[in-house]
Amino acid sequence: MDGAEVRALRGVSLGIREGEYVAITGPSGSGKSTLMHLLGALDRPSSGRLLVGGRDTAKLDDAGLARVRGSEIGFVFQSFQLLARTTARDNVALPLVYRGVGRAERRARAQEALEAVGLAHRLTHRPTQLSGGEQQRVAIARALVGRPRLVLADEPTGNLDTANGREVLATLERLNRERGVAVVIVTHDAEVAARPPRLIRMRDGLIVADGADGPDIAGSAGSAVSR
Repeated sequence: MDGAEVRALRGVSLGIREGEYVAITGPSGSGKSTLMHLLGALDRPSSGRLLVGGRDTAKLDDAGLARVRGSEIGFVFQSFQLLARTTARDNVALPLVYRGVGRAERRARAQEALEAVGLAHRLTHRPTQLSGGEQQRVAIARALVGRPRLVLADEPTGNLDTANGREVLATLERLNRERGVAVVIVTHDAEVAARPPRLIRMRDGLIVADGADGPDIAGSAGSAVSR
């Protein structure tokens, strides 16, 4: 960055297990966003190995990484990232367009995903017609429509009031429990971080607290350097 090397992660090693519910927390600059980008196959580590669904991302080209993201991972963002002029159903169906799924199946799967988050009555509503909590549940449905094994949620309650934030977390927890989808939440919020059974604390590019056993569906071992 402007000629200076920033070691965003330093010798990090961890794994996310099938069906796990995890929070990653730490102060700004601790490396948690970089870690999330690695787990989501949005970036490659500068050294070490990164396996997603058992595949070594270092051996994949950009198209291969995109396929991993499309088949294994769903993303939920703080700012929802919904298309303003598009209905809830079509927002949810959008990832399936890039997978070549036909229109009828896209709409059916999008409706199923919206029903799963309690929004069957909002199929044709646009984001401006929805509350913040409803918009985030549409984003969760979009993350689920590809039937991923891992959902990464970046500050999913950051733009919501307390009641809506708790409702969104309850939705993620129910889906984790009922569908067996692994959920990883990156958050500054101590109340949010306290809910999952596993908490990873980061500081200065290091994991300073964690505890886990068992086979993993996503993992990172190594370093990430920004230049």
